Amino acid sequence: MVIQGKVWKFRDDVNTDEIIPARRLNTSDPKELAKYCMEDIDIDFVKKIKPGDIIVAGKNFGCGSSREHAPIAIKFSGIAAVIAPSFARIFYRNAINIGLPILESNDAASDIKEGDIIEIDFNLGRIKNLTTGKMFQTAPFPPFMQELISAGGLMQWIKK
Repeated sequence: MVIQGKVWKFRDDVNTDEIIPARRLNTSDPKELAKYCMEDIDIDFVKKIKPGDIIVAGKNFGCGSSREHAPIAIKFSGIAAVIAPSFARIFYRNAINIGLPILESNDAASDIKEGDIIEIDFNLGRIKNLTTGKMFQTAPFPPFMQELISAGGLMQWIKK
C-alpha cells in the first residue's frame, strides 16, 4: 500500500479529547464524528483537509482515554495516515483495528513540516518527503497488519 498526501502537523501529547471532544460523543456515527475531528486544537481542521492528507505529530499521540472514537474521527475525516515518534498504546491498537494506518518515526516526525507532500510505502516502511527529497525508514507493517488495514479494519477482515 502506497499513499501520498499533504501534511498537517501537530504537537506532542495530542490526547483523544482533543482529537474528538467528549461533548461530541453522543453518537458513534463515523461521519458525524469526523465533522469535529481536532476541533479543540484547530476548529477549521476538517474544512482545510482533503481526502488522503496525512497527520504528522509529536510523541505520545492519542494519549488519554481508550475510546476508539478518536481514530474513527481521524479516519472518516479523510486523513489517510498518522506519523508520530510514539503513540499511546491503546490508541495504536484502536487505530490498527479500525484500519487507520499509523507509523512510528522520530526522524520523519521531527523533519517533516506542515504543508510538505509525503509518500508512504507501508510495504517497505519508507516515508519520502516529496517536497524536500528526504527519505525516512521505519519498520514496515507485518503482512497480517497490512491485510487488516487493507480490509478496512478488524471487523471487515473477519467478514472476509
